[in-house]
Amino acid sequence: MTASGLAHRVTRTGILLALMLFAVVPLLSMFTTALAAPGSTPQGLSWPSDPHWHNFVDAWSAANFVALFRSSTLIVLGVVPATVAMATGAGYALAQLNVPFGKAIYGLLLVGLTLPFEALITPLYYDLRSMGLLGTRLAIVLPLIGLLMPFGVFWMRAHFLGTEPALTEAAKVDGANTWQTFRRIHLPLATSAWSALSVLFFLASWNQYLLPLVLVDDPTKRTVAGGLGAFQGQYGTDIVLLCAGSLLIILPSLVIFLIFQRNFVKALMQGAVK
Repeated sequence: MTASGLAHRVTRTGILLALMLFAVVPLLSMFTTALAAPGSTPQGLSWPSDPHWHNFVDAWSAANFVALFRSSTLIVLGVVPATVAMATGAGYALAQLNVPFGKAIYGLLLVGLTLPFEALITPLYYDLRSMGLLGTRLAIVLPLIGLLMPFGVFWMRAHFLGTEPALTEAAKVDGANTWQTFRRIHLPLATSAWSALSVLFFLASWNQYLLPLVLVDDPTKRTVAGGLGAFQGQYGTDIVLLCAGSLLIILPSLVIFLIFQRNFVKALMQGAVK
């Protein structure tokens, strides 16, 4: 290996280690803080001499995480499958089919990417109240589907634009119609793209804080992140319990990401269909 190649490798490794430490150190700090004595204020990153593992049990009970996890699961199940299915179909149509006004539709979706959630809270509140949905989980599920769709269509359209046109032509020669070409050819090849999108939408739904806090009064019908607002208000001075509760909220997201990280990285790196 040449000197320049070795230097490049060392630099790349150093950057990756720095990024890893940037992500891991805060989690380690939260973990050691969560094991400190209740009511204390630990300083820095240090392992407590007497770890209090029961802090996680206390945080679980105090924040009523059983109800919050159930509510978050129902919200995720209502948002992710529907949004991924619609975004995949719409992305395929805009990329592979001659949709009337397809460019205009795509332009409107791009505009949707620029709209922050905060700007839509007030009209959403009054619209959902007029429909009698305010205070229900549908008040979270339906807006999330609409708010996540622009990114989902953008993501899937980019994937289908990179597919080989010869695959579609070969399917047509074999007598496949549009639906059969999509279901039997393009959808299986897009597994990495839509599974990675599912992970992103899971994280967005599971960690959604603002919509549940504004649109749902009952804390047990919010997401776990929305419930953390009430938990923090009640135990605002107990840093130990706050860290324990935060780690309990983060844990499912970490598990899901670790399980599907290969598909996620593959979708990001995929440039063409071989």
